[in-house]
Amino acid sequence: MATSAPYHHGDLRTALLAAALAMLADGGAAALTLRGVARAAGVSAMAPYHHFADRAALVAAVATIGFERLYAEKLAALAAAPAGPRAALIAGTRAYVAFILANPELYRLMKGSELADRRAYPDLAAAAALPSRKLAALIAGLGPLRVDAAMAAEMLWAFAHGLGLLAIDGYLGNHADVLARAEAGAAALLDGWAVR
Repeated sequence: MATSAPYHHGDLRTALLAAALAMLADGGAAALTLRGVARAAGVSAMAPYHHFADRAALVAAVATIGFERLYAEKLAALAAAPAGPRAALIAGTRAYVAFILANPELYRLMKGSELADRRAYPDLAAAAALPSRKLAALIAGLGPLRVDAAMAAEMLWAFAHGLGLLAIDGYLGNHADVLARAEAGAAALLDGWAVR
């Protein structure tokens, strides 16, 4: 009688992260454990430790994937937007909120207090900086504003973040309405800051 042996993956790290993302989507951040991810990936309980020192390292790696996906989706939205920084900022705001709506548990993990201090995770810090750097560059392209450019970037991010969280917590209407609000709100902020 054959005994069942753990399956050996060609790329164990990728398999573990895929399992972690699926577990996160189903059960939130509390569901993420190294033992649970190993079980979901079909490997021994010790296998994840070859790639992640502890649960915090696993969580940081999952969040890194989230920031990379968010940035890729924002870039795609910017590429499809009409020319000009104003249109790009509106499209980027919509894409940011759309990402939150499509990935509520991943977004909560990415922006949760567990990962607020990213100094121990350079890959996470680098990935997390990409969307904000792009936002700052687009705001700089607007020219003179009636508010400080750094404050404008912070306020636009806070608007998108807050709108997305309100939506996934059930306080706002359907997703199409929320995305329309993202566009209208971003446009209103940008128009209010414009020097006339």
